This record gives sequence, structure tokens and C-alpha cells, in this order.
Amino acid sequence: MPIFFNQKTREFHLQAKNVSYIFTVLENNQLGHIYYGRKITHRDSFLHLYTIQKKTYTATVFDDDLTFCLDTIKQEFPSYGTTDFREPAYQILLENGSRITQFEYKGHRIYQGKLKLDGLPATYVEQEKEATTLEIYLFDPLIDAEIILQYTVFEQFNAIARNAKFINHGKENLILTRAMSASVDFFDAEFEMVHLSGSWGRERYVRTRKLSPGIQSISSTRGTASGAGHNPFIALKRPGTNEHQGDVFGFSLVYSGNFLVQVEVDPYDVARVSIGINPFDFHWLLESKQSFQTPEVVLVYSSQGMNGMSQVYHSLYRTRLAKGIWRDKERPVLINNWEATYFKFNEEKILEIARAAKELGIELFVLDDGWFGQRTNAKTSLGDWVVNKSKLPNGITELAKKIRDLGLYFGLWFEPEMVSKISDLYKKHPDWIIHVPNRKPSQGRNQYVLDFSRQEVVDYIYHAMVKILDKAPISYIKWDMNRYMTEIGSARLPANRQFEVAHRYILGVYKLYERLTAEFPDILFESCAGGGARFDPGMLHYAPQTWTSDDTDAMERLKIQYGTSLVYPLSSMGAHVTAVPNHQVGRITSIETRANVAYFGIFGYELDVTKLSVEEKDKIKKQITFYKQNRSLFQKGTFYRLQSPFEKDGNVTSWIVVSEDQKEAVACRYQVLGKPNARYERLVLKGLRPDYKYKIEGIPSFFYGDELMNAGIYLDNVVLAGKLQYGDFTSQIFKLSNLA
Repeated sequence: MPIFFNQKTREFHLQAKNVSYIFTVLENNQLGHIYYGRKITHRDSFLHLYTIQKKTYTATVFDDDLTFCLDTIKQEFPSYGTTDFREPAYQILLENGSRITQFEYKGHRIYQGKLKLDGLPATYVEQEKEATTLEIYLFDPLIDAEIILQYTVFEQFNAIARNAKFINHGKENLILTRAMSASVDFFDAEFEMVHLSGSWGRERYVRTRKLSPGIQSISSTRGTASGAGHNPFIALKRPGTNEHQGDVFGFSLVYSGNFLVQVEVDPYDVARVSIGINPFDFHWLLESKQSFQTPEVVLVYSSQGMNGMSQVYHSLYRTRLAKGIWRDKERPVLINNWEATYFKFNEEKILEIARAAKELGIELFVLDDGWFGQRTNAKTSLGDWVVNKSKLPNGITELAKKIRDLGLYFGLWFEPEMVSKISDLYKKHPDWIIHVPNRKPSQGRNQYVLDFSRQEVVDYIYHAMVKILDKAPISYIKWDMNRYMTEIGSARLPANRQFEVAHRYILGVYKLYERLTAEFPDILFESCAGGGARFDPGMLHYAPQTWTSDDTDAMERLKIQYGTSLVYPLSSMGAHVTAVPNHQVGRITSIETRANVAYFGIFGYELDVTKLSVEEKDKIKKQITFYKQNRSLFQKGTFYRLQSPFEKDGNVTSWIVVSEDQKEAVACRYQVLGKPNARYERLVLKGLRPDYKYKIEGIPSFFYGDELMNAGIYLDNVVLAGKLQYGDFTSQIFKLSNLA
């Protein structure tokens, strides 16, 4: 049993594969936190780990107990205003102006399985025995309101999923001004905080900083997206923890909008982690009999370093967050026409690219932006989802059929959440954009955000997309989003609900995804947001792959894909070989290195294959053959980061993906700049079976697994495909197979 409850001491002990999470009901009937970390043996009571003592200059809950001060007690879901001066997990504004609440434990329920969340993406189970859920019921009788805290333990993972639900049973209105998904108080603050930050073209760089007194946080206020600036994830790792050993705690929010992840270090060196919807610019009116559901947060503990944490997230998110037939199905090698043509194409040009792609072994052709309305540039036609007959006189359906007749799947680009001012939709419904009265709306990328908090707007876009999807043989949709919110307001919502717009918008996006994926289960959806600005678990639930970044330069992608892999599996990362000089940074890299980076993701091409030389086409054919031979390994294997582009001088990056049975692996080493008269280099691998004999393609001898994981591959002695690669922007790929 992964969840124990001691009736006498009122303690809860949650156990996953190698982790324990323990809390109790305190004397005042609130919840106190006892322990979170490496799995410990269950016993009748852990109250000996719970200590309180009198502190000077504090306020106390009980008149006759000067030790019971919530400011010095580790708590499970803390409130503000009743002796705890740290930031709370929630706050409620009452009609009389009070912000003081007293939610007390009233009961609980333990059951196998996991329930869906209302209107929100979340992890799930396929069989009830895969997980066990604890629901804690907290009640405030004065305001007749309830909080349900839900904990789901995934028994084969070191993962616990948490969320909170607020219910107003009373007659008076309540206003949620803060509603986090989870809060965790640690024993101490001896941690380094790891997070993923950046901007367009350099998303999810790994950042590390030591915790210090006060609040350190990451957040988004972008409205439409979790954002490229920060990812909704942090990890706390102990000093000395590295990729392969040491304790680390991960916090990942399954949400795509405004979020906050913060760590508050109090005067007693206790670290409190809070994670959930950003309370900035957020209020939620909770009328009588209404409820509010917070997003899910997934907590992962690892004693095997950052890689150990990542592998739990990869496995859980790939198999129990992503859903649909494409979750496990091998993804097709695609070609996207964007960097080949941009807006300048016609049917014959598209078919010419598709015919050339088919000859190379590509399986899916994707028609990107520019096929609809009067879309000849980025200033017009978003929202007008009807075919541009001047470019495609026979329509999308006939084009898709012709491409299918070539033996390729057909995919199509949409940006359903946006509208251009120069469009029929805007002329007809100018009030359908996010805006506020009597204020000029700012433009971004010559477009405006449709108000997805309004059901009629979501319905309109749904029906416009269905008209196309019902008629054309479409196998793939690239769902783009290229605009953050400004002047946030909705023409439909009353004044006392304007603070709800951003969250209601995200709920509208999820609702559209839910309807389309249910009606068209055979379509593979790929999420995109100006590249990787919405690479988050919420999107992954509906779209099992995401366009990792608009920056496709191989050297830049090393950092982007490395950072992304802290949380997200290779099966979620769209990765393409594109033309050189690279369109984002102007760098020229070999087609071998470009492919060697893109293999470690969902592989594809984004260039004009009709203009390639015979030699380049031959190389691409071999690349596609190699990827198809190893596609299942890349998509489902266990991934290990070996050398980081964020450490030392960042000149070398390496990683390896290993099959579940450890019989196959593909490793790659990348070098940014060549060095003269350099030292002897070796590549030390991970994840292999020590006693297996491995053959490395292109190398005549064999190696034992323990040799490769300790001594490594001495690169100066390796002759791969007849030569070593020297110089700038080079790479070496190694295919390992077990010799039976």
C-alpha cells in the first residue's frame, strides 16, 4: 500500500518507488509537514521528526502554548494571517473585507486510480492499480467553504501529483486572490535552485543559483503562454549533486498560462516552495455553490542526480501525460516548407518539394503558414481559415489528396488563437479580441489575441477548423501561437470577473484542443508558440510533440535541447535539419552535424530539397534510413546527459539514449570549436549493462559495457566511417549493439 494513515496520530505517509512524503494533522487541525525525501521504512508514528520550540518575538495560536507558532512550523497548505508571516498557498477575500480563514481537517479518502481534473490537463492512469490517490478535506465553517487537497502516488515512479480544489458551499461570494497548486516546507535551505530561462531563439537555458534568505522566483505574466522567459519548472538540488548522483527535488506545473514558482527562505533557514497560477493580476470570483480547480503539479524526487529526476519525468510524461494513438506510435519523418518558401509558394512548388521529399524517404509533408485568406505576408488574414485560391486553386483537399497519392502523409499549419486586423473575421467581430474599453490595443506581429474566454469565439474557430479537417486527408496539425496578451480584458465578462480573463483564456485553449483531439484522434498535433514559448506539460497532454525552438542552428540547439531534456522526453522535441547559412544565426554547419543533433528529437527537415546537390541528397537518404532504423530507440529509450554545454567552457556536449533492454544505444559527442594540439579526449557512457559485449558501428573491436562506462571511448583511437571529424561545429555519432 503506497499510502498509510495512522488513525491515532493522524499521520499520512505516502510512498512511491524510492520516496516518502509524510505529513500530519496539527493540534489546531491544520496540516503540518514532516518529511519529503528518500524512502524511509514505515512505522507507527513519525512525530519524533516533528519538533517545535519557543521563539522570541512571535505570535502564537494558543494562549497557553508559547511554542505553537505557525511561522516556525513546517506546513502542508499554509494560510496567511494566523501567526504565519511567510507567503501562503492561498488567500481568500471575504465580502466584509477580511482575508482571514481557518480551514481545518475534516476527513480524507484513499482510493486506487486517479480522477480527471475539471477542464485542465493532467497525468492519468490506464489501470486503477497504477496509482493511489489521497484526498484531504479541509473546511472553514465560518464561511462554509471547503478545500480538497489531492495527492496521487504513481507507485512505479518517484512521482507525486498534487492539486487543490476550492468549493464555496455558503451563500456569500468569495474571491480567491491566491490559489497555488502545492506548497512544500523543507527541513532547511541548503539547496541550489535550477530553472530553465531564456527568450525567443534561446529557450530553456539551464540556470543554477544558491538559495539565499528571502524570495527567489520565476514566473510568467504573458497570458497566452507559459513563455520563453521561464519554464514552469524548478529543481532544488543539494550542493554537490550532479547529473548522476545526489538528491534533487523537481516541481513541474501542468499549465500553459501565467504561473509562479517561488522559494521563500525564512529567518530559520527553512525553504518553502510554492507553485501554481501566478497571483499577479489574478482574482477569481467564487459564487455560492461554485468551485475552482487549480492545475496539477508533479513532484519528482531523485537520489540519482538530475538525470534520475529527468528520467522519471520523461517516462511519466511520455506515457501518462501525453495521450492518444500518437503517444506510442512511431512519428513520421517530416518536411516543412516554411524555410524553403516562406509565404511565396503555389501548388506546383509544394508538389515539387513533396515529390523530391518522397524520393529521399520522407514520410510527411507539412504545409506551413500562408495557405489561407489573402495571406501573402504576416500582416493579414489570420482568422480567415479558407484556402487562398490564388496560391492553391484546387484547394486544400485536392492538394492533400495529391500528396497522399505520392505516398506521403499531409500536414497543415494553423494559428487558431489569433486574428489579423486586416481580415474578414476582425471586420465582422472587432470585439472578439482581448482588449479593454477606450484603450488602443497594442499589436504584436501585426496580430491580436482572440478572446478564448468566450465560448462563442472558441466555437467559431472550432467549426472553421472542422470544415477543413472533415474534408481533407490531414494527418498532422502544427498549432502555432505567436502573440502574448496586452491590454487584458474581455468584452463579455462583467467588471468583477476581469481578473479571470487570462486563466479563462487558457481553459478555452484546452477546451478547443480537447474537442479537436477527440473528434480527430488519428491526427498528430504539434504545439508551437513562436518556437518554444509554450513548451510545457499542459500542451504535452494534447500535442505529444512541440516545436522546440525557431532557432534551428545545430550549435544553439545543443543548449536548447539539453535544457529541455531536464523535464521533457525526446519524443516531445520537434527537431529539424535546416538550410545553411542558418536563418537565425547565420552559422554554417555540416549536414552531418545538423542531423546528429536533430536525431535526438522528433526528426525532420525544413529546407528546399529541390535545390540540393546529388551528394547532399545521398547524405539525407542515409540520415533518414539511420533514423528510421533507430526511431523507436530515440522516441522511447532512456536518455542520459553526459557532458553539458552549460559547464566549463561549453565547448563539448554529449549524450546517449539507451534501449529499455540495454541491448542498443546511440551516443553522440558535439564539439563547437576545434582546438590545436588538444589533449586526449574520451567519451564515458552511461546506462549500459556492464556485462554485455557491445559492437560500435565503424569500429572493428568490441567493448564491455563496464569498460565503456568507466574507461570510455578514446576518441583519438577511433576511426569512424574512415576518418575523424576535426575542426569547428563537428560531431561524432556512435551506434552500439549488443553482441549476443
